[in-house]
Amino acid sequence: MPREEDVVPLMSSFVERLTTADHKGDTEDPPSPLDTLRASPDDHHHRPQCKPALNSLFASRYVVLCASFAALGGLLFGYDQGVVSVILVEPQFLQRFGRIAGGAPHAGFWKGLLTAAIELGALGGAINMGWIADRYSRKYAIVVAVGVFVVGSALQAGAVDYRMLLTARFVGGLGIGGLSMVAPLYIAEISPPEIRGALLVLEEFSIVTGIVIAFWITYGTQFIASEWAWRLPFLLQIVPGLVLGVGIVFLPFSPRWLASRGRDRESLHSIAKLRMLPVTDKRVQQEWYEIRAEVALQNEITAERHPSLQAGSRSSRIKLDLAAWLDCFKPGCWRRTHVGMGIMFFQQFVGINALIYYSPTLFETMGLDHSMQLIMSGVLNIMQLVGVTTSIWTMDYLGRRPLLLCGSAAMCASHVVIAGLVGKYSDNWPAHRGEGWTAVAFLFVYMLSFGASWGPVPWALPSEIFPSSLRAKGVAISTSMNWGSNFVIGLITPPLVESTGYGAYIFFAAFCLQSLLWTWAFVPETKGRTLEQMDHVFKDGSSGHEKARRERIETGIAEGCSTDCDV
Repeated sequence: MPREEDVVPLMSSFVERLTTADHKGDTEDPPSPLDTLRASPDDHHHRPQCKPALNSLFASRYVVLCASFAALGGLLFGYDQGVVSVILVEPQFLQRFGRIAGGAPHAGFWKGLLTAAIELGALGGAINMGWIADRYSRKYAIVVAVGVFVVGSALQAGAVDYRMLLTARFVGGLGIGGLSMVAPLYIAEISPPEIRGALLVLEEFSIVTGIVIAFWITYGTQFIASEWAWRLPFLLQIVPGLVLGVGIVFLPFSPRWLASRGRDRESLHSIAKLRMLPVTDKRVQQEWYEIRAEVALQNEITAERHPSLQAGSRSSRIKLDLAAWLDCFKPGCWRRTHVGMGIMFFQQFVGINALIYYSPTLFETMGLDHSMQLIMSGVLNIMQLVGVTTSIWTMDYLGRRPLLLCGSAAMCASHVVIAGLVGKYSDNWPAHRGEGWTAVAFLFVYMLSFGASWGPVPWALPSEIFPSSLRAKGVAISTSMNWGSNFVIGLITPPLVESTGYGAYIFFAAFCLQSLLWTWAFVPETKGRTLEQMDHVFKDGSSGHEKARRERIETGIAEGCSTDCDV
């Protein structure tokens, strides 16, 4: 197997020859582009410009800036979650919306429906943002999502009855779902592989930061005597939304999206701008070559799969777009779709949003008074933020798979301990204060473990694993699974807590254990791999037939590139 130090100069030499106008002085034949394409994945693709470390973030500061700005979409998502956890117990809010007040008929159901409405809207927003991101670009899709979110936020702030508030949260959810899908997609496509994990952590970091900010803002506004106690927090979330919607227009397009639309020259300049290097730099040209090759490969695979839909008419384009959704579940991609949907499903069913939405209620079952319930809920969110902060380093140093396995084990143990303590001592907490605080401590362990593992990794992995032609749709399907599961959790948690007590923790512990076994069996490691290398990670071309077809396609790509790689 060739070594990295042998392959990279070979590739650089190849690119230099392709971009040189006059080859008359060459005394030997240039390396075959096909040989370069077929280089070992561990050598050819695994070629970070620098080692995964914090100094890599400083070396790629413009990409970090772009990713940080795009991650404001996560801040909006987290802010809305944090707002709800306190508002649901505010007297000013319950006076206006008495249907969810304690003692009202079916109050638990109506509270769950209100909480879950945003998840139901987000499900629709995420699935629809796939085609918008493909057609109009990743960054303009963010603008569309922000516009919908701002409308929903304004309606929530002005709600006068339960139906209006329910509708407003659904509309806001459409925007949040779109942002949760397209922001990680944009970040993944602009990031170099050695720091892609750290930058994708920014999505979860922003989500948790939004939760913390919203919680403490709402904790302060609860002392306002009027309805502004809950209207003001809803209104304030419009501000970061507008900042994101306006500012994203000035960021570069995703070079991979540009290449997928045939805008190769713009793709090259976008890479150069993001890497802060001239377009003639060999590393920029090498990355550009690999992106073009991947796009050409996926386009030919699509043409082979759907030969009758290549006419280019409006009808053919629509049918081809619909067929692409089904391609996510066919050989060559179904394993990636399984991983993307599965990891989003377990992120919700390990119990995180049940704790975020209903943490004051859960602390009440442990014997804490109202004021302490709210304070400890805020501290709980801070613990999650601490956990997420560690993953900025561990995602690219330890890898995605070890984090998931360790997180599942720690969360399962925490749920089991809490269930035992609540089940045994909840009838008389005042006589067992030590046991009550032990249960609180294990809630903190759970939150820290989730923040370091199942919080950031599920937002990162789907954006990495899908091929270029199906990436937006694959991420949309995965994110939709997250929101669908989130909707179910928001709907079932109140009656689950009311009817079973400690049984809720047993319920989530079982899913934590399942997440560990599932991760061990199905989730590969993507640390340090380029997006174009995921075929090798998932071994999609392992059969003889697939290898032969890939070699034929690569030959066509190489021959075309040898005559059409001018800058």
